[in-house]
Amino acid sequence: MAAAVRVSFVLRDEHLAEYAGRLPQLVATVREAGLDGIVAGDHVSFQGGTGSDGLVVAAALLGAGGGLDVETGIYLLPLRHPVLVARQLATIGMLAPGRFSFGVGIGGEDPHESEIVAVDPRSRGARADEALAVLKQLLSGEPVTHHGRFFSFDSAVVRPAPRPPIPVLVGGRSQAALVRAGRHAEGWIGVWVSPRRHREAVLTVAEAALDAGRGEVEWQHRHQSWCFFGPSPEAARRQAEADMESAYGLPFEKFARYTPCGPPEQVAEALAPFLEAGCRRFNLVAEAASTAAAITGAGEVKRHLMTAG
Repeated sequence: MAAAVRVSFVLRDEHLAEYAGRLPQLVATVREAGLDGIVAGDHVSFQGGTGSDGLVVAAALLGAGGGLDVETGIYLLPLRHPVLVARQLATIGMLAPGRFSFGVGIGGEDPHESEIVAVDPRSRGARADEALAVLKQLLSGEPVTHHGRFFSFDSAVVRPAPRPPIPVLVGGRSQAALVRAGRHAEGWIGVWVSPRRHREAVLTVAEAALDAGRGEVEWQHRHQSWCFFGPSPEAARRQAEADMESAYGLPFEKFARYTPCGPPEQVAEALAPFLEAGCRRFNLVAEAASTAAAITGAGEVKRHLMTAG
């Protein structure tokens, strides 16, 4: 029997600004749409200073009621010290056990974001690998001594250890990201990939886990996709072009094949091949005429995917 389809709504900064001081209402809207969770983004200072702290937002969402799952997608781990991150994760695990997943990545669209926290942008991948290895040890609750290339400390202890353990998810399209997920994570977040690439990447992750001696892993892979809802694919595409070219400073054509546009049923139809590739978890960066309409549309996509799956 196939696993159930799960769909989460990815928050953008404008959604947080709209619901400032009213997070319980936002969570209730997501829950009433039939969605399974909320994904918090993360930036230190992106393209002129924008962003929000992913773990702060995640903690606020978990405390807003509603019982939804929350994850970061993606948290820029290379820009932080792993001992401090371990303390934050242990606290979240204590306050909301079993409801949080830690999605991480290395970012890089804005190199200045790394430079202002004294991190060489070229070292992001290596820093992420070292930080993830250290985090796994720290979250066991046992004393950890580590002297590595980027981090060095003696007898660090972070307690209580999260129970159940917090799943780690790694995002990224590169071979290095897939190997990172296999070595350190419980899942991979695919972004800007085709269904064929998703299937191939999952196999690569499993091979990396086997090479690392991890044995059987209960994988929790996701596909994260922008999608734009509108009365027609043409109207939705016009909005997608404007929003994404503004966000990334690149021509929309670079994203078009990965960005479904149109009514929810057509968006679901475009995502259905990922079901055939084995994916059952989707994070939707959904846009529409309003935040409420985007959330409702994401819920309708889930219903269509459940029928297709």
